[in-house]
Amino acid sequence: MSNETVQAVRGMNDILPDEARLWLWFEEVVRDWLAGYGYRNIRMPLVEPTALFKRAIGEVTDIVEKEMYSFEDALNGDHLTLRPEGTASCVRAVLQHNLLYNAPQRLYYSGPMFRHERPQKGRYRQFHQVGVEALGFAGPDMDAEQILMCARLWQKLGLSDVTLQLNTLGDLDARHRHRSKLIAHFEQNLDLLDEDAKRRLHSNPLRILDSKNPAMQELIDAAPKLMDELDEDALLHFAALQEILKRHGVSYEINPRLVRGLDYYNRTVFEWVTTRLGAQGTVCAGGRYDGLVSQIGGKPAPAMGFAMGVERLLVLLTEGGMKLSEPDVDVYVVHQGEMAGILASRVAEQLRDADLRVILHCGGGSFKSQMKKADASGARFSVVIGDDEALSNEVSIKPMKGGDQVKVGVQDMLAAINTFIKQE
Repeated sequence: MSNETVQAVRGMNDILPDEARLWLWFEEVVRDWLAGYGYRNIRMPLVEPTALFKRAIGEVTDIVEKEMYSFEDALNGDHLTLRPEGTASCVRAVLQHNLLYNAPQRLYYSGPMFRHERPQKGRYRQFHQVGVEALGFAGPDMDAEQILMCARLWQKLGLSDVTLQLNTLGDLDARHRHRSKLIAHFEQNLDLLDEDAKRRLHSNPLRILDSKNPAMQELIDAAPKLMDELDEDALLHFAALQEILKRHGVSYEINPRLVRGLDYYNRTVFEWVTTRLGAQGTVCAGGRYDGLVSQIGGKPAPAMGFAMGVERLLVLLTEGGMKLSEPDVDVYVVHQGEMAGILASRVAEQLRDADLRVILHCGGGSFKSQMKKADASGARFSVVIGDDEALSNEVSIKPMKGGDQVKVGVQDMLAAINTFIKQE
């Protein structure tokens, strides 16, 4: 048996306590932000039937073809996949539990997703997303609400260098007309297509427009435009969305090449992008997916949603100089002696009753070594108890950032700490 240390799987990273503080803060901000718009939490399994993603995302997509972690359950032969995105899972749960029976739904979820791609800045093979889905809302007001939500979150997070790109994919008939013209255009220039584009030509030609291959850009620029095929309803929907965004002062750029990588999108699609993460600059993206509910087997229902990459947003925050000033610990209780240990345990519980965050020193040691640990913990105060203090039912309170130590009776301990807090 090897003595080598077992390492984490490549692209699946540990989030250590110092870093996790920022995650916890971010998650709290996100929960409050979503509650402000009436979105409710839903939690789906990490593992779903592989057929769900093939049907929802599209078989000829990078995710399904190259990135999904799929396997056969050795116990019963089921074909399963670690979820690569959340929308299909969320819609599956809504249909399975008949949530659209009485009313439309505003839902959100958060957690890990899995894609086997090359790890890069802010993107890992196990990565985390916050996903927001609104099912049962057909109008452009919902498209606008979700874009305005994002703008508000960037404001709360203090992110100023995130910009909005917007497009419309129209409806199914328009996309079919455009698809035929795209295929004809690219077929006339087969010698200019790379292998990826040739493979997608008849299965998903819209994705060719998203190619980053410099040799194909001139050909892509000359391709037929989807906007020229849109029906009046889709154009009016897009115009109404833009009108609402303008009224709210939200800046955007219309990007006709923004198609998104998943087959289920229609009409509005959007991305919030930054230049600070290199080529993978999208931090949040989504759009309308009115056909997905029926595609998965439900009665047709309109739907709109988006997802944001938590790792990418946290990279932006930390590189922007974000630091959390709030300490993890309020009080570190230092004690030496048997009677002191008994009182220290009681004092720690009293402080926790007052909603303070308390570390009770464990493992013995001199007062000097314990005070070093109290200092390293980042606590605002130490409460020091020896057997002499225990005999007189007293404690010494020391502000860790400087200030005079005071000795008080246990009954006056909270009042003394609150006085120190007011003086900070």
